[in-house]
Amino acid sequence: MIKLSFNYVLEIIYDRGTILLKSEELISLPNYLKFDRRVNSFRALAFRYRDTVEYLKKAGIGFRDKVLNIPSTLVKPVKEIRLRSYQKAALKAWENSGRRGIIVLPTGAGKTRIALAAIALVKAATLIVVPTLELMDQWERRLSKFFTHKIGRFGGGKKNLEVLTIATYDSAYIYAEKLGNKFMLLIFDEVHHLPSPGYRQIAELNAAPYRLGLTATPEREDGLHADLPLLVGPIAYRLSPRHLAGRYLADFDVVKIRVKLREDEKEKYRVLMEKYRKYLESRGIKLRSVRDFEKLVMKSGLDREAREALLAWREARKIAFNASQKIEALKEILAKHRGDRVIIFAENNEVVRMISLRFLIPEITYKTGGEERKAIMEKFRKGEINAVVTSRVLEEGVDVPEANVAIVLSGTGSRREFIQRLGRVLRPKEGKRAVLYELVTSGTTETRISRRRRKGI
Repeated sequence: MIKLSFNYVLEIIYDRGTILLKSEELISLPNYLKFDRRVNSFRALAFRYRDTVEYLKKAGIGFRDKVLNIPSTLVKPVKEIRLRSYQKAALKAWENSGRRGIIVLPTGAGKTRIALAAIALVKAATLIVVPTLELMDQWERRLSKFFTHKIGRFGGGKKNLEVLTIATYDSAYIYAEKLGNKFMLLIFDEVHHLPSPGYRQIAELNAAPYRLGLTATPEREDGLHADLPLLVGPIAYRLSPRHLAGRYLADFDVVKIRVKLREDEKEKYRVLMEKYRKYLESRGIKLRSVRDFEKLVMKSGLDREAREALLAWREARKIAFNASQKIEALKEILAKHRGDRVIIFAENNEVVRMISLRFLIPEITYKTGGEERKAIMEKFRKGEINAVVTSRVLEEGVDVPEANVAIVLSGTGSRREFIQRLGRVLRPKEGKRAVLYELVTSGTTETRISRRRRKGI
């Protein structure tokens, strides 16, 4: 490293989602800082700001910091944010991780309250990123309960920037460069969304030195959760539903019900799966991961036989997930739990509609309008209706405190999906034990999927 003169000072500035180190002398810097001849400066993505500052301080290199442009307002709660013992432990673990990291707790365990305490700890401008407009509303209510500061919103047609701001992932991505130097703390609710190719730029183009991720299940089927430590920080604290059941969450049971295919369904399933397997064998293809499967999907765009094999696999999967005997099993479960609050999860909207019509149960899918959805959920909360059927709309970001029975009619095999569905019924109910029924078709790949998704509960 070339020593700088005693009076020489580097200057670090923010530039459209990056940081620039302006230097008139050649110095040794980390590899992530690349020299940009256009501006005669070293440049890196903004999320490297904290690493860069720490490096310069350790190396004894003087610098003038002009990166963050945040209000000097001291963010303080107007009343105490009380935490349970495990919530205190989670907050402490995050603080010990350098105020960077992920807290993994089941739905209903109070992750939002921990985040509110983190805001009170940092006492500075904070951006909270959420996946849905409904979660924006929930966060605004919780923030307003403990802080008197005006709450900004980026999403749903609004672009108001305040010392405490809530943004959807979509809006935070679109305005990542604008938001990139305005906050000291980033909070990513449902942080498993972040590593996707687009959303990850929210973290990469932001200079905020402190970061907190919240989720019930950080793992992703595509393996991109491996990038979370770089974008947010390591898993600082983790508890499974079993750890909290009985005291802080409802006691629960997971009941697997096996059903059989009818003879005609069994034969059709066999023929379709044989066609799929023969194609894989003929090409020497082995599917060891989701990425291997994605390669097969890409191949199907040019290879007619690959496309036919995939179509056969999808049709076989549909037969297994939607076996006719599952409807009979569903009928028995609904009769057993008459009077309980029940959420039924199905894989596709066709099955949701069929169940809705057959059992006269309101449906909620992505096609359900906002007002209709709110009306259905309000009636569900009040007990005017006892059951709803949905595809994936109610898996996260929806508060359904009265539900105590979940029925998984079919699913993709994602562990995150399974735990989130379980989380819909885990909020404590006086004198009621929660139960999740998993309907599995024997003799199909769904049996193996079921074993895989039970991990972590």
